[in-house]
Amino acid sequence: MQLQQLSYFVAVAETRHFTRAAETVHVSQPSLSQQIRALERELGAELFSRARGNIALTDAGEALLPLARRILADADTARREVQELAQLRRGRVRLGATPSLCTALLPDVLRAFHDLHPGIQLVIEESGSHDLVRELARGALDLALVVLPLPQPAPALTTVELLHEDLVVVSPPGAEGHVPGRPMRIADLEGRPLVMFRHGYDLRELTVAACRAEGFEPSFTVEGGEMDAVLGFVRAGLGVAVVPSMVATRAGRDLRVTALAPPGLRRTNGPARA
Repeated sequence: MQLQQLSYFVAVAETRHFTRAAETVHVSQPSLSQQIRALERELGAELFSRARGNIALTDAGEALLPLARRILADADTARREVQELAQLRRGRVRLGATPSLCTALLPDVLRAFHDLHPGIQLVIEESGSHDLVRELARGALDLALVVLPLPQPAPALTTVELLHEDLVVVSPPGAEGHVPGRPMRIADLEGRPLVMFRHGYDLRELTVAACRAEGFEPSFTVEGGEMDAVLGFVRAGLGVAVVPSMVATRAGRDLRVTALAPPGLRRTNGPARA
């Protein structure tokens, strides 16, 4: 049973005339009649009685008509919804992003996207890269902005390098132990209280690995926070933190931002999808 056959059947049922029905669906009358006969053969019943030139629905035709109309309406709805999704007129996008990108990049990007595609609902999940990769792998996200390269072993995801950013040290304005304006070395963090992100954040692993490469274990005063919490703890004077430069520039004047001396620390961000 084909949608085209059902369309022809409904046209004949509504016009009670094969020629007028053929004109309605823009097909020749012999082709329409042939498709109706093929439908009747497949169903094993006549759909129309053709006595003395009068076209009427048989009991089988009466039973099929509401079903055919519903099937055609559902097919039209499906076609329209798929086209709207394909043309970004309507739908939902589940986007994951690291807290730093949610804070520094996404607001402006999503504003521009929403202006172009107001019918698309945006669902944002903010988390660390490792968590986002797991969510992508299990199909809970359509796209995620993560730190690259992916942690190993990593699921089979498609990634694109998009943004390179430097990491900097943020501290309260009156923090002691460093000369303002002079870049800080990783070694200068030894013995200084650090405010540290929770497990699952690439910033945590990157900072700890850099300290260990300099031969010391970092000292945490507070650990386990998200990005906003970490910045708040630094403002409160609980320690310093290593954060992306994009976040630091938006953090406000109540934090002192210090660059890391070469080679410094950098990271690469980009979209990933299953």
